[in-house]
Amino acid sequence: MSEATVPTATAPKAVDGTLTFIDERLGSTTFFKRNVKKVFPDHWSFMLGEIALYSFIILLLTGTFLTLWFQPSMHETVYEGSYEPLRGVKMSQAYASALHISFDVRGGLLMRQIHHWAAILFMASIMAHMLRVFFTGAYRKPREINWLIGIVMFTLGMLEGLFGYSLPDDLLSGTGLRITQGVLESIPLVGTYGYMFLFGGEFPEGLNGELIPRLFTLHILLIPGIFLALITAHMMIMWHQKHTAMPTKNQSNEQVYGYPFYPVFMAKTGAYFLFTFGVLALLGAFAQINPIWQFGPYDPGAISSGSQPDFYMGILEGSLRIMPNWETTAFGHTVSWNVLIPALGPLGIIFTGAALWPFLERWVTGDNRSHHVNDRPRNAPVRTGVGMAAVAFYGLLWLAGANDVIAEKFHVSLFATTWFFRFAVFIGPVLAYIITKRICLGLQRKDADTIGHGVESGIIVASPDGMFSERHEPAREEDRIKILSKENARPGAPETDANGIPAPGTKGPLGLLRARLQRAWTMDDVPVEEHGHGHNGHEVEEGKTKKELSH
Repeated sequence: MSEATVPTATAPKAVDGTLTFIDERLGSTTFFKRNVKKVFPDHWSFMLGEIALYSFIILLLTGTFLTLWFQPSMHETVYEGSYEPLRGVKMSQAYASALHISFDVRGGLLMRQIHHWAAILFMASIMAHMLRVFFTGAYRKPREINWLIGIVMFTLGMLEGLFGYSLPDDLLSGTGLRITQGVLESIPLVGTYGYMFLFGGEFPEGLNGELIPRLFTLHILLIPGIFLALITAHMMIMWHQKHTAMPTKNQSNEQVYGYPFYPVFMAKTGAYFLFTFGVLALLGAFAQINPIWQFGPYDPGAISSGSQPDFYMGILEGSLRIMPNWETTAFGHTVSWNVLIPALGPLGIIFTGAALWPFLERWVTGDNRSHHVNDRPRNAPVRTGVGMAAVAFYGLLWLAGANDVIAEKFHVSLFATTWFFRFAVFIGPVLAYIITKRICLGLQRKDADTIGHGVESGIIVASPDGMFSERHEPAREEDRIKILSKENARPGAPETDANGIPAPGTKGPLGLLRARLQRAWTMDDVPVEEHGHGHNGHEVEEGKTKKELSH
């Protein structure tokens, strides 16, 4: 009896021919076979960057919807829409069309609010993602370029948000544009040219109402295009370099341990996208944001109380509010330090410092190795302290942007609130650095004690001489691997050779500065090493269970 032949499945001729045509020209089959099993480590914090990507996709989708009805024009019209309180009021066509989207387009208000909430989430997730990257040292070689791309994207996100919430031409957005005009004009030499270039003439409309059309072009075309290019480059570099990983079993700089791109990662990322979209839809439906109909059209002679921008611009608002009224005049020109310093100083300190930090750290430590396993923040107390100092600086300036609201709600003087923040922005970051570093070193000592003496077992034993002590057991395997991932501080290169001749890198002011910074980086390091036994009767007995130890 002959064996039955099993029929083999074949693709339809049209499909097979198309795929063959593409593969012969692009080599796509080889590419997919090589990359479909690419491994991605799994950790909850990695989702922060993914949320930023999902938010950007939702911004593109909802923004496309809004573009169909929005009219980027500052030409005057009389509102005749369905919002009764503003009927018969003169306003720009931009503001009238934004009201039309909100009240007369089916689903328009929902889309407007989802779009705005997605912008908030996009900036918040970028900020959280960058903090995660900084505190874990994921910016180190070979990922410095991706770190710089992230900083550029955050900066562009601030501009994109500013231009976006300025488009409706309502009273609140017009107030923000007035501040933007003042900031541009405060820049010496080129400020007036920049102001005229953006506004197309005098504030608020420019020569022929050119401001809103220009902002619209920047908001929907130029900046999103740059974003798409940067995100593509960011993803391609990450794909090529492999993803960083947290210290876990089987994870090393030479080996990535995680889940394959297909099907696990694709299924998870698809679910996370739907979760993100669902949360934004709920926020858009039930949490009101930017109710432009309550503000009315922009009037240069009016301003609403309690006016604050979106949270990511709060640092600029706060710095403007607490800056003293300093101006100097020289050679017939006035320099408005009270606007120039707040506009360029805080963000310049944070972004410039963040951009230079990977290279500064590598120069100070002399560590030129490639890193694919992240640090625990406690194991880099200087880096973590500096990061928390920046967070405190940013957070205090953000709070200062609401000094009037704080003064009203807590019934304190507005001047007292302003003076408090003037001192706090200098004292707060220093305290944050000191406290954070002390906490990190305390956690390092706890880890060293866990490895050296084990963890408390809750078992009390009596010695022959009548003394009582508690037996300690080895830490769990996953905890031990995590703790031992810490690299003890490496001694710096000797400053002199055997003949007392200074090393080339230690000469001059830069050499002395590097030596001092290296000592500051390593002097408080707590070594974490494995020991077989502890002291004072707190032995760590390998290979015994609690039941065996209790007998």
